[in-house]
Amino acid sequence: MPVTRLELTGIEAKRYSKTNERLPQIRIDHSSTVTLVKELTPQEVNVEFRYTAAYGAVGVIRIEGNMNFTCDAKAFETQWRTTSQMPHEAATEIHSTVMRACVPQAVGIAKDLQLPPPIPLPQVNFGPQQQAQKAGAVHGPEVM
Repeated sequence: MPVTRLELTGIEAKRYSKTNERLPQIRIDHSSTVTLVKELTPQEVNVEFRYTAAYGAVGVIRIEGNMNFTCDAKAFETQWRTTSQMPHEAATEIHSTVMRACVPQAVGIAKDLQLPPPIPLPQVNFGPQQQAQKAGAVHGPEVM
């Protein structure tokens, strides 16, 4: 059940606080939502989606798009219309594809708006473990 085409159709981003304000501890919530499923052919559906990175009272990034997904289109669309649910394997593939397409876009937008990136950055640790290593061994910093 592969995704055969993906298109981003809209980007909306807003920073609510001023850029010179000190930002409080920010919780970044991600969501990927399927908004519509339409049968294109007996073997393919069009799936419309929305990705949101919400920064609480500080800002928001929304990206909308659609993709074509190969499956038993009639059964897929019927299940979606009646239960707003998809088979687990299809949902995993679709939402993973949305994240792979939208998170890198959101990182660039967050940089432009001077918001923290919507992904956890690696932490560099120069703690006691570095000092306890054997002399002569060449090791870089521990990145978590």
